[in-house]
Amino acid sequence: MRIDGKVVLITGASEGIGAACAREFAASGAKLSLIARNEEGLRQAGGPDALVTAGDLTSDEARRRAVDRTLERYGRIDILINNAGVGIYQPSWEMPLEEARYLMELNFFAPLAMTQLVAPHMRAQHSGAIVNVGSIGGKVVLPWMTLYSVTKAALNALTEGQRMELMGSGVRTMIVCPGYVQTGFQKNVRAGHTPEQVQKARRWAISPETCAEAIRRGVERDARTVVTPRSGWLLVLAMRLFPSIVEGRMAKINGTA
Repeated sequence: MRIDGKVVLITGASEGIGAACAREFAASGAKLSLIARNEEGLRQAGGPDALVTAGDLTSDEARRRAVDRTLERYGRIDILINNAGVGIYQPSWEMPLEEARYLMELNFFAPLAMTQLVAPHMRAQHSGAIVNVGSIGGKVVLPWMTLYSVTKAALNALTEGQRMELMGSGVRTMIVCPGYVQTGFQKNVRAGHTPEQVQKARRWAISPETCAEAIRRGVERDARTVVTPRSGWLLVLAMRLFPSIVEGRMAKINGTA
């Protein structure tokens, strides 16, 4: 898909990967519609021409307002990037259920709801791309954030299922699986801290701009899955071939083995 002239709706676009996507797609000629809670952050990310909607993605009213306003201004939505998400560093066996439900609400149900609002318009115009920003944790469970990984695995399955559901309609779906990205993700987690070895790995992290570029290139080539950095595929392959070894290593990093 060519980006120039396309209308792109990005959630969680006030910082991190979402803000980098706003800049990346705007530089490729896209028209932006951005939603997040931080209105000032949205304006900084999108510039003077972007349509900005401040709101909480877990709210049905905020989601509908973002979609309605986008259609009112631009008349169409070509690309939906479901980027908003949150993490928590807490064992699944002790996490309060209300926290687990909130993770699922923002990381899974909000993208599902956004897709349900946008997909009918894309089907009517016989074209579109739905991009779900997951995590390498959706491919290989990270024991220091198990339930976060669960939400991203669910998002991965949703993306693959919708690809088949929408086949022949002109609407494509793509899952993005970033590894460690230099964002404010860790400071925004709802509880807990990363293991020391994971913190040390920060020096190998990619920038939000690198991730956004990978997403843009993926949309352009109609990719099914984008893993960034590409070295993340080695972890996925290792888990498939040597699961007990990888699980043992992960448990050691987590301090539980």
